[in-house]
Amino acid sequence: MNSPKERVGAETRLLDGETLAIADVVAISRGASQVGFDAAVLSRMAANRAGLEALAERGVPIYGVNTGFGEMVENWVELKDARALQENLLRSHCAGVGESFARDEARAMMVARANSLARGYSAIRPEVVGRLLDFLNLGITPAIPQVGSLGASGDLAPLAAMAITLIGEGYVLGDDGTRVPARDIALPPLALSYKEALSLINGTSAMSGLACLVLADFRAEIAQAEIIAALALEALAASTGAFAAVGHERAKPHPGQVASAANMRRLTAGSGLAASHESLAGAMRSQAADGKAGTGVFMQKAYSLRCIPQVIGAVRDTAQFCTTVVERELNSSNDNPLYFGGEELFHGGNFHGQHVAFAMDYLAIAATQLGVMSERRLNRLLSPHLNGALPAFLTRDPGPRCGFAGAQYPATALVAENRTLCGAASIQSVPANGDNQDVVSMGLIGARTAKRIVSNTSYILAIELLAACQALDLAGRTGDLSPAGRAVHAFVRSSIPALDEDRYMTDEIELAAALIRKGALIAPVEELGITLQ
Repeated sequence: MNSPKERVGAETRLLDGETLAIADVVAISRGASQVGFDAAVLSRMAANRAGLEALAERGVPIYGVNTGFGEMVENWVELKDARALQENLLRSHCAGVGESFARDEARAMMVARANSLARGYSAIRPEVVGRLLDFLNLGITPAIPQVGSLGASGDLAPLAAMAITLIGEGYVLGDDGTRVPARDIALPPLALSYKEALSLINGTSAMSGLACLVLADFRAEIAQAEIIAALALEALAASTGAFAAVGHERAKPHPGQVASAANMRRLTAGSGLAASHESLAGAMRSQAADGKAGTGVFMQKAYSLRCIPQVIGAVRDTAQFCTTVVERELNSSNDNPLYFGGEELFHGGNFHGQHVAFAMDYLAIAATQLGVMSERRLNRLLSPHLNGALPAFLTRDPGPRCGFAGAQYPATALVAENRTLCGAASIQSVPANGDNQDVVSMGLIGARTAKRIVSNTSYILAIELLAACQALDLAGRTGDLSPAGRAVHAFVRSSIPALDEDRYMTDEIELAAALIRKGALIAPVEELGITLQ
């Protein structure tokens, strides 16, 4: 974008290095908020910069100020060469490859980096960090290649692609997503001084920024997975007894499990299709009295229906753990060295992204399992051996028509793909930099993988959603749905019709998945006054 325009009327979020939440990163990176610093943050950054300058002028050895980088640390660098040292660091590390990150992803990385630097311990000039905010507020987005970070010594390659645009080099994203030379933007290039390029790239902000967006999308996906599961449960006339509060709150009180069970109770309340434990018991007694015991009334259904709180609850707790880790990392000083005032310098390894790497691998596993549960319910809806009185593959005319038979295949394929993808990135350390970086985190690979798995899972959920709606249409009992189920079914049918004849289905699956990625299934439920935990 070479003709920046400030967004008018947007709320301003002040970064302080201590209180940034994932929701803030999402709001800023996706365009709903401006960003700034308050006077205390600017004063802190300026004071620490002055202290570092005093040490440098005295000739105190400081990594990246008067030394080379990595294995070249033993080479002394005169302060007169400070600008060349910093700018050459950026140029040499702009070696990432592949497609650029999306605009919101690159913006999230800038937010994460600016917040870390706002803590002041990196001791760079406030105007350098302020330029990141200028880019954000004016809609100028660096073009950042996706491949090249090892996740230790920071996300060097992607953050270098971000930072080099501040000096008028590299590329930014044009309005159409193509790369535009950064020299064409309407802002003067900065001249960097010692330590500033190092602090801009020597941190975990690429993996953390991307992780924020992945987590936000995943948490919305979890809520919608419960909405879809409840709809499938009604379509299959399954029991709601497994969601009774006593079995979770008193017997196995994992927070996510308790929340998921409560959500399932809210989503199925008032259903004339999903049977309670008591009504099933009554039906069994009636059958026994008539000599018809064993004719299809069961108090307990398959695990994909009965264990929704135990599985999705574990997914919820995983997402909460990952949120805690990522938000802690967002509000950390994660470069090297750090300056704490006076004579106190810390030369260490806060640039290492192991915490975020582990969190992203854990999230990938949870997202994979969410898809596994969804695909198993889908199979139960489609299989004539498992779906009760419903026709095979949910077609009105089995044989001449195939119904949802083909739609099951992408869901099954994506389960296999997710299982393949969720092998841990965080243990794939490959030494680099002359074995100086001999243990690295691969955290950005983990975040990129988690993003892909979350996206894949939205397709699986979309196919289950369409199948559940189709099953309800075939049963002819949409009027007996719970209020939540009726609202969701009507919402889907407002844009995707029932499958009366076999037809091209890709577009409809894509549309359903897009709705899930937008969190669109939550609104019709909330409009009923139902709040999901």
